[in-house]
Amino acid sequence: MIAYISAGLLGLLALSIPVGIVLFLLGFGIDAFFSSFPLSRGLGNMVWSSSNSATLIAIPFFVLLGEVLVRSGVATRTYAALDRWVSWLPGGLVHANVATATMFSATSGSSVATAATVATVAMPQAEKLGYDPKLFSGAIAAGGTLGIMIPPSINLIVYGFLTQSSIPQLFLAGLVPGITLALAFMAVTAALCLWRPALGGQRRTFPLSQMLRALIDLVPILILFALIVGSIYLGWATPTEAAAVGVAGALAVAALFGGVSLSMLREALLGTVRITSMIMLIVIGASFLNFTLGSAGLGRELTAFMNGLGLGPLGLIFVVVVLYIVLGFFIETLSLMVVTIPIIVPLVVAQGYDPIWFGILMIVLIEMALITPPVGLNLYVVQGARKSGTLGEVMLGAAPYCLTMLGMAFLLIAFPAIAMWLPEALR
Repeated sequence: MIAYISAGLLGLLALSIPVGIVLFLLGFGIDAFFSSFPLSRGLGNMVWSSSNSATLIAIPFFVLLGEVLVRSGVATRTYAALDRWVSWLPGGLVHANVATATMFSATSGSSVATAATVATVAMPQAEKLGYDPKLFSGAIAAGGTLGIMIPPSINLIVYGFLTQSSIPQLFLAGLVPGITLALAFMAVTAALCLWRPALGGQRRTFPLSQMLRALIDLVPILILFALIVGSIYLGWATPTEAAAVGVAGALAVAALFGGVSLSMLREALLGTVRITSMIMLIVIGASFLNFTLGSAGLGRELTAFMNGLGLGPLGLIFVVVVLYIVLGFFIETLSLMVVTIPIIVPLVVAQGYDPIWFGILMIVLIEMALITPPVGLNLYVVQGARKSGTLGEVMLGAAPYCLTMLGMAFLLIAFPAIAMWLPEALR
């Protein structure tokens, strides 16, 4: 059955059918060929139960928050401010790409939105200052992946919803690995540019007075992060309520900078509807597929397969790592999460692993999927913002950062405290 489902999934995706529709079609196929009773008759209840959750209301709020910041011009000011502070490093403006992506990851919750934001602002600078297009665009694609690691993260919300894990604990667990990964990206950039200085373009310095004035443009993002994440950790708000507070804060920041207008609000709301609709179609479709998979006995079949391998806990984790790397080549990240979580997480937890820790490890592996062809969404987002060049250049530029993520995954396996010490300290 696993072979048939995998072939069907890849075949439907190859036909360029939207992922959410593919999940429903697979569910109906499993119902028709592998189930002994008609599961599709309960589709209406399945759609309602999988979407009727207060937790999922946080998704459109976080998407709207990112849309407001992008369309009000706050992103441009943030990028310019970070340019003043990090362009003296080997790699110059490439570090501003990573730093800006990191800051927007702390408010947007979406990797694709983060990558689109930074790419739109940064790519004209690359052409004007003569940066190597491969490394420059690859750093934007990689930096954008931090949007699903650094809280607030839409993917962590979905993981917590599907596994019934504490979302505040997941947010805490993702903070240190997310910041560590951002610093690792910058270290890799510096090392590459020290090895081949032509990759990094011109290193620039600015007067201290300009650097200090630029800090004013970083304050709104830091305040929003403290408002959203602080209200969750202090128990003042649930993740959903904090997302709503974040939207109000983003509108206040946009108004402060003169970026609020009827056209901006209309574009932000339309963008939110489009992105949220895509996400919810995938979540609902995956919930139906997971229901049919469980009813058809795939969970038992996969459990028996894993047990038949005779692997210990560490061996199982390495098999899971390989599985996610391979699947990440072909399946969109949110779909990959919701399809595999109900099957993989129980196997991992049964081996004694903490579901919070595994959630962070899964996010790192899924981040890799965002910058690996042929389905790496961030690659296409960055290429779409470029005026020239090929998608292959973006892929090549992202390769060193992909290897960095793999190294981070192995660090999490070797030292689980990287993710767990903060939630355990504040539990």
